[in-house]
Amino acid sequence: MLNSTELAVKRVIDDMHANLGQELTIDDMARTAMFSKFHFTRIFRDTTGVSPGRFLSALRLQEAKRLLVGTSMSIADISSEVGYSSVGTFSSRFKICVGVAPSAYREMGGFTSEIRTDDSHWTGGRQQSLRGEVLLPPARSPGFVFMGLFPGCVPQGQPVRCAVLDGPGAYELPDVPVGTWHLLVHSVPFGYEGVPSGLGDAVTPSVGAFGPLTVLPDTVLAPADIWLRGVRTLDPPVLLALLDLRMAALEAVAG
Repeated sequence: MLNSTELAVKRVIDDMHANLGQELTIDDMARTAMFSKFHFTRIFRDTTGVSPGRFLSALRLQEAKRLLVGTSMSIADISSEVGYSSVGTFSSRFKICVGVAPSAYREMGGFTSEIRTDDSHWTGGRQQSLRGEVLLPPARSPGFVFMGLFPGCVPQGQPVRCAVLDGPGAYELPDVPVGTWHLLVHSVPFGYEGVPSGLGDAVTPSVGAFGPLTVLPDTVLAPADIWLRGVRTLDPPVLLALLDLRMAALEAVAG
């Protein structure tokens, strides 16, 4: 059950969903939450892990993802629908956050054939691995697990390291670069690999997070275990286009 602060943040997020194409200022959001602007900004970040502006931007791109695979609307119309006045700005922002251009995302049906890691942070030196276990409560259904190291709390853009597991269990991310990272995990039950991430009502994805994790040149990384749970309204959406695992699912069934 949500506490009073979380309920106030949820009211704002619900209002964001209802007004994705409209301009929403921090003052508007604070009035909806019934807090001062400065107090609202702090509690929103404490509750969701990101600022109100970044959360709203993520919701707009999530809706764009849904419209791209679920409708025949033009990219220009989708751009306007989610609050962008410039198609070029929308397309550029979409590619940075999702990993592919809007047209490619539509052609792939909401997936990508490859997730490239951002290797610009690698400075050499001793190579370190992050290990641990992805754990799933008995009440939740298992599935393929995507995990990535990101600089922020929103799974968007290029992860610095990533892996796809056949299901919950042990993992290893090798060659973790120096920096401060968030380990973000996302899983959809077996049989739902064809539902683009976070866009369907048929199944609730499982998510988990660990961090922030600061890696220094001489850091010895302790194991990082992650419990998965159902995604909530207060969680920032998954923006990164996930790997197309439909063939892997068919091969698993055939095997």
